[in-house]
Amino acid sequence: MEEQRNTIVFVCVTGYMIACVAVGLWAMRRTKSSRDFFMAGHSLGIMVTGIAVFSSTLSGFGFVGGPGLVYKMGISSVWMVICASIGFCLSFHLLAKRLRLFAEIKEAVSLPDLVATRYGSETSRLLTAVAIILGVMAYLGSQIKAMSIVLQEIMSRGSFLQDISLEWCVVISSAVLVFYCVTGGIIASVYTDLFQGLVMVVAAILVFLAAYHTLPGGFSEISTTIARDDPEAMSPWGTLGILGCISWYFLFALGGAGQPHVITKMMMNRKVRDARFILPVSIIGFGISALLWISIGLAMRALVLQGLHPDLPSADAAAPEFLQAYTHPILSGVVFAGLFAAIMSTADGFLSVGAAAVVHDIPQAIRGRSLKRELLWARVATLLLAVAAAVFSLYSPDKMIALLGAFGWGIFAAAIVPVVAIGFNWKRATAFGANVAIITSLVVNFGVMFFQKAGYYLPYHISGGAVALLISTIVFFTVSLLTRPKKVDPLVERVIEI
Repeated sequence: MEEQRNTIVFVCVTGYMIACVAVGLWAMRRTKSSRDFFMAGHSLGIMVTGIAVFSSTLSGFGFVGGPGLVYKMGISSVWMVICASIGFCLSFHLLAKRLRLFAEIKEAVSLPDLVATRYGSETSRLLTAVAIILGVMAYLGSQIKAMSIVLQEIMSRGSFLQDISLEWCVVISSAVLVFYCVTGGIIASVYTDLFQGLVMVVAAILVFLAAYHTLPGGFSEISTTIARDDPEAMSPWGTLGILGCISWYFLFALGGAGQPHVITKMMMNRKVRDARFILPVSIIGFGISALLWISIGLAMRALVLQGLHPDLPSADAAAPEFLQAYTHPILSGVVFAGLFAAIMSTADGFLSVGAAAVVHDIPQAIRGRSLKRELLWARVATLLLAVAAAVFSLYSPDKMIALLGAFGWGIFAAAIVPVVAIGFNWKRATAFGANVAIITSLVVNFGVMFFQKAGYYLPYHISGGAVALLISTIVFFTVSLLTRPKKVDPLVERVIEI
């Protein structure tokens, strides 16, 4: 069977892509309005919502970028996993009930809809929509790049198209993604989330066992090998250092409540009280699936250090090369298909929130009404956003998938956490405070990025996204306390007080 590995993997991935086309066509029949396209009609059950929430967090960022980050930095990346798990609890506590109730009050189709309802400000809606579009470019770029790297790895080991370029892989991946998203919208995304989430929970356990058995001494030998080469890599803080890890803790724990592709799924379940059951499903699924993230990165680094595997062309190649060389062919094919499912469904989530910002929220803020034939324009906007993100993925300053994804995470976190996660729980928050906080978050995030491109970095590996989140939160509280709040709608006030 080993000699048929490439064929098995290719068949699994091709079968999945065909399934994506079928899911898109099936979902198109259920997508009758923009509310269906963006919010799945607020009709999802507990398991579908719970798996969709954790699947959206992992995606290509976790399954391709995560092992690459562990390979490069050692234990530092584990802090992302720990923090994201805590972030689920914070997000559900702060937002799950309130988002679903706000959605009932407004019949909302997007997060900026709820921001406008909370603050009574179209400017707040507009700025939230702009922040979402900018974050989508970075984070969606990381998804497309992850999908293209995996596809290139599969093609390069086959008997044809061995010299296919990354650019052509981006084109192929984006074409399938666009068809799937344009036809099915968020409905296609959440049901693909259900499939890939279940696959990844099982596959992560099997991959973890495969990683354990790559060296005779298991993880003890793996950790000893890495520590002998670089003691810091296996220390509690890894090569990033204590301040860098603490900044990640802040960004990924609190910042989880600012990820629109995740928290908007809290608006899609049928009943408000379902949140208490959705949370444990999300945490358990994420915790098990993260085994793949950690184990592959450590195992590949030890294998390279012992000379048992050639040097990787890049850290992002850790997961694809491990699956090709050290797992059973069928498991390899299933995991690759699951990886594509994870990336595809999360990318669909990004395209959905981005398209809603373009065709619904920005026109609402500027013209007082959304576009006519909103569903048609949502599909056009989805196509344009996918093309823009594909270009950004190829020419972005951050080359590693995980770092590109972390930049997008930082944009979302710094702009949305103060305005939504805090503002939806604090009656004293003002629209002006929210507006200044969003602008500040974007200025700091992009300012740090441009300084890094020029060769100037924050000390001690501190995350620029964490700094932007801290500053925007301070600005939000300060400006809100110094300005007079508008009178809040009685229904909105009742939701805040819950």
